[in-house]
Amino acid sequence: MTRFDSGETPRLEVDSLTKRYGEVTAVDGLSFQVGPGEVFGFLGPNGAGKSTTIDILLDFVRPTSGSVRVCGHDPETAPRAVRRRVGVLPEATGYYERASAREHLRFAAEMKDADPTPERKLERVGLGDAVDRPVGGFSKGMRQRLGLAMALVGRPDLLVLDEPLAGLDPAGARRVRTLVREERDRGAAVLLSSHITEQIETLCDRVGILSEGEFVVVDTVTRLRERLDTDRSVVLTLAERPPEVELEGLTGVTSVDEREAGVRVTCRDPEATGSVVARLDAADATLLDVDGRGGSLEQLFLTLTDDERETTGRPVMAQEAVE
Repeated sequence: MTRFDSGETPRLEVDSLTKRYGEVTAVDGLSFQVGPGEVFGFLGPNGAGKSTTIDILLDFVRPTSGSVRVCGHDPETAPRAVRRRVGVLPEATGYYERASAREHLRFAAEMKDADPTPERKLERVGLGDAVDRPVGGFSKGMRQRLGLAMALVGRPDLLVLDEPLAGLDPAGARRVRTLVREERDRGAAVLLSSHITEQIETLCDRVGILSEGEFVVVDTVTRLRERLDTDRSVVLTLAERPPEVELEGLTGVTSVDEREAGVRVTCRDPEATGSVVARLDAADATLLDVDGRGGSLEQLFLTLTDDERETTGRPVMAQEAVE
């Protein structure tokens, strides 16, 4: 259930947003909102229009038509106000190879006129022992975590995370999931952009799927799951059984199977999967895989798109009602 009350002011408002490059339409009439304390999954294949939309709300690209308001500000007329309120983890981030992680956070803080608190931010992302190391020696996963630490500078009201799990090992992915929940619980809005559905859906309140610049469907994760097969389950693969968690006693868990390759935990109630993953993350369990059985959200999106286009010639439109 989403934590966003429809009476609250949205942190992100996108209205009829369109971006054309000559004869190519990258974004076509997109409308949605993200409220405080809500995680919105912005999903779709590469080239669907996700990055273009993000570039527009950060004023890196100007729209052809439509409007965007970020924390009440228009990015075109108040870009500095927007950047002070937003934390961004882009899919590809440039770094200064000779500069340290501490220096990168100080630079991010200067851009926002904020207190960098580099040690605390880097500790949160698992880089506490690399504060003064040159970034040139960082692995891809370490750079990803540094980008997340920079996004957290200034306690942003809106977090925009583009492919936040890319390049991360299971421990790094666990930290990201934990941070997203902590920021959501703090009241931040989170726009979580990805082409990966299974792990992302365990974090989201609502999900919007893009295809060719348009929404295929927007709805709460709960209602989307209801459209899937009734016998759908989610299988979580753990490296080992966490000693302080009674797996069989977790709400939603129907079976636990220990194998040489790891521990398989089956949730027959997919709605409970997010809570199960959160409990496992809190216990520092190593989650290796999330596998939807009996249908995935991605399969649902493809089915809805094909059926709707065949019958009406239009994609399935968003359901913006909030539970």
